[in-house]
Amino acid sequence: MYEKLLKIVTNLGSPKILVVGDFMLDSYIYGDALRISPEAPVPVLKVAKIEHTCGGAGSVVVDLAALGAKPYCLGIIGDDQNGKTLKKMLTKAKADTTGLLAIKSHPTISKKRLIGLAQHRHRQQLMRIDEESTAPLSQEIIQSILKQYKDKLKQVDLICLQDYNKGMLSEAVCKEMLELANKENKKVLVDPSPTSDYSKYKNATLITPNRREAAIAVGFEIENSQEAEKAAEKLLKQLKLKAAIVTLDKEGAFLKTAKISEIVPTVPRSVYDVTGAGDMVLATLAITLAAGCDYKTAVQISNIAGGIEVEKFGTATVTIEEIINEIISENRGKAGKLRTGDSSTTELNWHKKQNDKIVFTNGCFDVVHRGHIEFLKFCKEQGNILVVGLNSNSSVKAIKGPSRPINNQYDRAAVLTAMETVDYIIIFDEPTPQNLIEKIKPNVLVKGQDWAEKGVVGQKFVESYGGKVVLAPLVKGKSSTATIEKMKRLKQK
Repeated sequence: MYEKLLKIVTNLGSPKILVVGDFMLDSYIYGDALRISPEAPVPVLKVAKIEHTCGGAGSVVVDLAALGAKPYCLGIIGDDQNGKTLKKMLTKAKADTTGLLAIKSHPTISKKRLIGLAQHRHRQQLMRIDEESTAPLSQEIIQSILKQYKDKLKQVDLICLQDYNKGMLSEAVCKEMLELANKENKKVLVDPSPTSDYSKYKNATLITPNRREAAIAVGFEIENSQEAEKAAEKLLKQLKLKAAIVTLDKEGAFLKTAKISEIVPTVPRSVYDVTGAGDMVLATLAITLAAGCDYKTAVQISNIAGGIEVEKFGTATVTIEEIINEIISENRGKAGKLRTGDSSTTELNWHKKQNDKIVFTNGCFDVVHRGHIEFLKFCKEQGNILVVGLNSNSSVKAIKGPSRPINNQYDRAAVLTAMETVDYIIIFDEPTPQNLIEKIKPNVLVKGQDWAEKGVVGQKFVESYGGKVVLAPLVKGKSSTATIEKMKRLKQK
């Protein structure tokens, strides 16, 4: 599963995703809250800085862009400065903003958060100020939105509806959009508004309410897995969905499809701020499903992305690199030490970014003896992470002759796995490890002193980028060949 997730995340590509919904501007006003006002019992905030981020459907858009997708925006903004600021930020994120309609009748939805910095360090939200209008949109504006939707539908791979119940996704608009998408066989993912009536989302592909939103929709509280399953099943059947996903905070998410009914767990987090977590989950589900993932894998990856997001303050994006780093750090050790050349590259690059020094050596390690133990100990002392290239059965035969190896490649790998000094093992088929060395690009290449005159394979390559080649001392009289010959002589007596 570990290698499968890494492979999927590193090959998501750049799907085109249309995001329809309520676009907002989030503003964060930071300041030192050093004293209480003499005018009223409230803190005085001395402004230090002001930041703007994309909120609502805009948050999903920037999340998608950070994950490598090509997002298309469809919604309304006000004909005002907030609208211009929002559009500029979305354009900077390389989103297509031609579907953002600037209208005079509605201001750009904005949320201003006043953040106090206690003792200049600890952030605490003091107040939020909202500006919005939920008045119904005119028929003229609705028709303009639907025209834009029809034009963009054929260009994109998948659609997200991000509904904050601000008037954009009315019942009539939702139903029309879902009908058009189904005719084009395009998946539609819905992050619903907190309402008791989800009928306008009928025939969507999937829906992603959180625990509280799902409870409102189904009419009962969700406090355990049985209630989550009951709620997800009710939504799946009533709305004729392909999947219902109820997010359950630190417990993960409950996934219900025609064939799956289970909680997909997540790693417990130190939650700093849940703002934007639902947007991150929706964006990750969108890009993974657009890339062809199955529902369970998509939920697993979205759990990881959502978990990273809640450890950040405010509405923050998560990158593919962060997800990869999280997968590696969570699973290091659980997946064992045996890797393929391709799967190891991502992990070793991660180690390098942690400033770990990668050491590489190789050998047959057929009949392990004291010389091997001392050699590997020496290798590990040259850096932080020791990668052992292990000659495959066919490679050993080519080097040592038809009677070798004594132990097959997996038995030899199992012995190396048991050694604390070894971090990763990669089996290779070639007579030399040159190709593997070029793929790994170790900081240090180690071979025994007996290679001094023969020349170390890969030395020129490693030294070309500033790497180092080290020759290890040998334990006299210790070798696999000598050990095997001694065993043969003992057998003949």
